[in-house]
Amino acid sequence: MEYRKLGNTKIDVSAICLGTMTWGQQNTEKEAHAQLDFALERGINFIDTAEMYPVPPKAETYSLTEQYIGTWLAGRADRDKIILASKVFGPSNSLTYARYDYARGGKQQTRLDRGQIIYALDESLRRLQTDYVDLYQLHWPQRETNYFGQLGYVYRGVEDIVPIEETLLALDEVVKSGKVRYVGVSNETPWGLSEFLKIAEHEGLESVISIQNPYNLLNRSYEVGLAEMSIRENIAMMAYSPLGFGVLSGKYLGGAEPQDARLALFDTFQRYRGQKAARAVERYVGVAKKNGLDPAQMALSYVNSRPFVTSNIIGATNLDQLKDNIESINIKLSDIVLEAIEEIHQDIPNPCP
Repeated sequence: MEYRKLGNTKIDVSAICLGTMTWGQQNTEKEAHAQLDFALERGINFIDTAEMYPVPPKAETYSLTEQYIGTWLAGRADRDKIILASKVFGPSNSLTYARYDYARGGKQQTRLDRGQIIYALDESLRRLQTDYVDLYQLHWPQRETNYFGQLGYVYRGVEDIVPIEETLLALDEVVKSGKVRYVGVSNETPWGLSEFLKIAEHEGLESVISIQNPYNLLNRSYEVGLAEMSIRENIAMMAYSPLGFGVLSGKYLGGAEPQDARLALFDTFQRYRGQKAARAVERYVGVAKKNGLDPAQMALSYVNSRPFVTSNIIGATNLDQLKDNIESINIKLSDIVLEAIEEIHQDIPNPCP
């Protein structure tokens, strides 16, 4: 396994991070524990989760992923060697079951304000059965902006937002309390990241050290603006959806719907299944096969190799899949393969959503 510094910290994290969003929906607790053991045996020390997992979120499965990690983590003597990241989510009309408004005695709209951040963190720590997380991230912004694959920014002019300064004050507080070591953002834009950095410096607050955004052969929007910020500001990039929900493996080509595959089970995740994406995937799979590579491993290796990526968040629903994904760290793409990938990218730009 390869290890890299987590932004402006002294922490070394594995270049492959274990993603967990299927646990509690597609994976049982026993299977989750088996994945964790398997990953640690192969050098992975970085685990990413979130309070809302598994995905797609629903009230009956809410927070099961953190609970599964907690039963695995409880009593482990090597907790200090495990880099554990979790997230608090922003506004969502469909996730109000996750917050309780003690002042009003009922559920409330989710917000990234002090009260909800502290409440959500304490609940995550209870489920995870630990007294701290190494990295606590904002799952998506409080304001209306582009994330989850959205293109074409539209400003409506009416927003009910929590100021970034208020959110940073809360994050600063939980770091000072010892419950969090470092803080980060997710699904952020260049403007948002720059505001977090600027306000933290101006106000002397804890600054974000990482960003978790989608990045894969079908979505390279991170390269526009944010990649430069990652390098120049030393902001650790944690790439999620490196296989585009499995689309880049080629298993959905020709209209195939493999049994128990994520996109066959849930119609929520269709952003990588348009006609342009299918044409691009067909060509990427062709490049892989022509050069004796597994298509999924080629796609993961590409993400691993980018100079602005600190860690590649992989997910799997079985150990064979997990083994193959982890082994992508040992694959180095030739110049011929990289040139072929770039040619496809230039021919079919922005294939998603």
